[in-house]
Amino acid sequence: MLNVFYTRIEATLRDIESAGLTKRERVMLTPQSEMVTIETDSGSRQALNFCANNYLGLANDPRVVEGAIEATRKWGAGLASVRFICGTQEIHKELEASIAAYLGYEDAILFAAAFDANGGIFETLLGEDDAVISDSLNHASIIDGVRLSKAKRFRFDNNDMNSLEQCLLTARGDGAETVLIVTDGVFSMDGSFAKLDEMAKLAKAHDALIMVDDCHATGFVGPKGAGTGALFGVRDQIDIVTGTFGKALGGAMGGFVAARTSVVALLRQKARPYLFSNALAPAICGASLAAIKIAQSKEGDMLRQKLTNNAMKFRAGLTALGFELLPGSHPIIPVMLHDAHKAVAMASHLIDAGIFTTPFSFPVVPHGKARIRTQISASHMPEHIDQAIAAFGIAGRATGVLS
Repeated sequence: MLNVFYTRIEATLRDIESAGLTKRERVMLTPQSEMVTIETDSGSRQALNFCANNYLGLANDPRVVEGAIEATRKWGAGLASVRFICGTQEIHKELEASIAAYLGYEDAILFAAAFDANGGIFETLLGEDDAVISDSLNHASIIDGVRLSKAKRFRFDNNDMNSLEQCLLTARGDGAETVLIVTDGVFSMDGSFAKLDEMAKLAKAHDALIMVDDCHATGFVGPKGAGTGALFGVRDQIDIVTGTFGKALGGAMGGFVAARTSVVALLRQKARPYLFSNALAPAICGASLAAIKIAQSKEGDMLRQKLTNNAMKFRAGLTALGFELLPGSHPIIPVMLHDAHKAVAMASHLIDAGIFTTPFSFPVVPHGKARIRTQISASHMPEHIDQAIAAFGIAGRATGVLS
């Protein structure tokens, strides 16, 4: 029987490969930055990085690195414990207070990853008499978290307020006690924003709560980078926000939930990913605190403006070449190719031209929606953007994407 198991595994891997869906991990030989050295089949080479979540360019900022080093020297390499046993240090409480204040919430709680933050919310806060209404394009962590809950589940079409309202009416008609609307603030594969202003009006009309996953917004979207709620002027109507320190805020890892004190207190008591995961390493806390300080400053404002300018320049350049882009203003700029094999070929040509990108295909995106998801950083210089646009033109013609 073991042979049957391994034969099936190997056959599945062959099917993935033949469909062009294999996700290969390129090894980087340098720290994360706008310019990295990567291993290729023909040896190591330098490439401009256009696929990182390093939106503010802080992943290798000396101040963020020093924050990690200083915290390690003071607090040690790790806690060897979950938080409620002997895994809570002063630096954990400092980071929770810092992120809560930055985003405008009473309290916050740290998780090993943003995936865990989303995974621990629904089972803890909602029961069988409640309902959760989730956007159809929400992140996998939300989908998995909702599955763990006994609450009634509804799904509305992406950013479709009529569909959302129908779900709200049905949930209320079914007698739901508490209704929670959950959405990504920014949909990570498309770079589009949730319509939080319209959502807030519907939530108020139907007495519902709102939860927003702001992983692709915290630190660089909205005033002072305080997120999509701040961008749309409805921060005070967003009851729960989740996010990460693994993207704009230093690029390390770790997630959080920010909410009212009572909500955070209950998560500390009952959220399984929190109760059964080691505390964040002090280095991550120190790096994240340093990144938040930069993001809140005038320098942060300048980085956000540079990020916006870079994204506009890159989007305009690819549009002029004739690429199909998903519309938007976010530094996630998906180049739509639709065919998985073509996406792989495009990424390979770009590597040869010194541009590091990654092809995205099923199951990360739906069948027929393969793409190169480019991501812009504040650390990119204008000449980097020009170089990438030129490389995309060459790769597009070589693969037949452009005529």
